[in-house]
Amino acid sequence: MSFFTVVIPLYNKENFIQKTIESVLNQSFDDFEILIIEDCSTDNSKKKALTVSSDKIKILQHSENKGLSASRNTGIQHAASNYIAFLDADDVWNPNYLETIFNLIHKYPEARLFATNYEEIYNDKTTIINNQKLLNLGNDFQVADFFELNLGKPIYIPSSLCVAKEVFEKVGSFDEKITYTEDVDFNIRANASFIMAYSPKALVDYNMFVENQMSTTNMTNKFFADFNFYEKQFPENKSLKRYLDFNRYVLVRMLRNENETEKSTQLKGEIDGKSLNFRQKILLQTPQFIVNAISNFKKHLVKKGIMVSSYD
Repeated sequence: MSFFTVVIPLYNKENFIQKTIESVLNQSFDDFEILIIEDCSTDNSKKKALTVSSDKIKILQHSENKGLSASRNTGIQHAASNYIAFLDADDVWNPNYLETIFNLIHKYPEARLFATNYEEIYNDKTTIINNQKLLNLGNDFQVADFFELNLGKPIYIPSSLCVAKEVFEKVGSFDEKITYTEDVDFNIRANASFIMAYSPKALVDYNMFVENQMSTTNMTNKFFADFNFYEKQFPENKSLKRYLDFNRYVLVRMLRNENETEKSTQLKGEIDGKSLNFRQKILLQTPQFIVNAISNFKKHLVKKGIMVSSYD
């Protein structure tokens, strides 16, 4: 049995999948299997995946398009290993990623969640390391309060997360009814019950602008996680409340951008203002045309490698 199962959901990523698979095959730690979940792509994604030859690779074909959560769940169900690492089909691992996760597993035996930092890649040109302040917490560390540490940009993305199989047995897998914020939903369940070990080294390239995203930015028909459910389930957890409100804030910003007034107003009404920083409070009250102008200016700064965000 391999030490790791690497789960790669695949849908319409013909321009990226080969490089993604090769980044796994080039790992310094090579005791793994790769499960590619082909979710009925309409392009040449499967054909491109088949060009990469290795006995470590298995392609599992969905009979119909089921979405990102279902693809991850199919990988979880078929995983032969006790540790499952996720990698989106347009992201890339540093050669030392799995070795770093392996070391975290042995360094922190009480942990069941393992992750690293990541780099954001914009248009294959600009690279921005996520939250360099994490380096102040040490080379590796055990996360004391996941929700408090994630009041801003997430400290990991799905492609930098590895989960012990027993976590899914206790808290369940990805909720297939949720079509946006499915990662947030799983993060809440997992981190409320299990300890995370973390490396602040940026070992994953996270492609920010790619075509045919599994999760599009069109919010009209999206089904969100039920934040109120978790607020009621953990009423004494103040950092979780702030984390939920921060994610409500993110959704309100996105919904307002698409003129989804009813949904955004409802979510805004659920936010405790004490959970947000000054910039976030101001932006919630700022007219949308001004917010749009600010967003366009931020995109210009990103091209120069400068990241300015209300999330910090």
